[in-house]
Amino acid sequence: MAIASMTGFAREAGTTGAAAWALEAKSVNGRGLDVRPRTPPGFDAIGEEARRVLSQALTRGQVQLSLTLQRAAGAAKVRVNREVLQGLLDALADVRVPDGIAPASLDGLLAVRGVIELDEDEAAPSPEALETDLRAALPRLAEALAAARREEGAALEAVIEGHLATIADLVAQAEAHPGRSTEAIRARLSSQVAALVEAHVGLDAARLHQEAALIATRADIREELDRLAAHVAQARSLLAEGGAVGRRLDFLAQEFGREANTLCAKANDVELSRIGLALKHVVDQLREQVQNVE
Repeated sequence: MAIASMTGFAREAGTTGAAAWALEAKSVNGRGLDVRPRTPPGFDAIGEEARRVLSQALTRGQVQLSLTLQRAAGAAKVRVNREVLQGLLDALADVRVPDGIAPASLDGLLAVRGVIELDEDEAAPSPEALETDLRAALPRLAEALAAARREEGAALEAVIEGHLATIADLVAQAEAHPGRSTEAIRARLSSQVAALVEAHVGLDAARLHQEAALIATRADIREELDRLAAHVAQARSLLAEGGAVGRRLDFLAQEFGREANTLCAKANDVELSRIGLALKHVVDQLREQVQNVE
């Protein structure tokens, strides 16, 4: 099962008698599932049915649903008012047309108001037929929206996997860097302590070396690197699991951020600090993306 995005759009349209209708659903990020139908007066039941159907198809996201209605093109029937037309013909039969003036033509008579009528009521759909068609369209709309979110989720998964690959590479760089070893940290602190003792006579060198050893132990980033590697593995496992894993990915992204912050705080080396800052940057990008996952 693949992951799905919370962003998507779907549309279902049709005609019932003289009524042309369109159902549109647009979804964006949301902490939970929030379906907000917007329907014309008299169609509240369709809005509630849409809420129920979409709630079965989705688990998270804010969904805006709208229903629009208008008269279908060509739905009204054209009718000739024969009584009015015959009255015009009878009236013209007794009229002497002056010289130079053409007699009345059929198209001219048809242009007279009242001769041509649009019979709109005859094609109007029954409310029951319109509601039946709208209810039948709702499951198709829900599936189309879910499919659009899955398609967006496939692209989103590729982006997230790219961020995870970058994090794994930065962890490997920090792992291989000689400056992260306890020995390197102690050597660097020892030289600093020696310089301090030489510059300030009377300082307790033994106590200073003891404190330096404690600082060196706290500066070890072994645990942070292990946890970052474990988080990468867990995030990839969630992507492989698929489904509604957005909340767990978001929590994991927060854990990534904590480890990156701790690594930066512990780093006593310029290059390790650079790696830590790069980690923080890519973790921020990761968190932005996982907040779109359902």
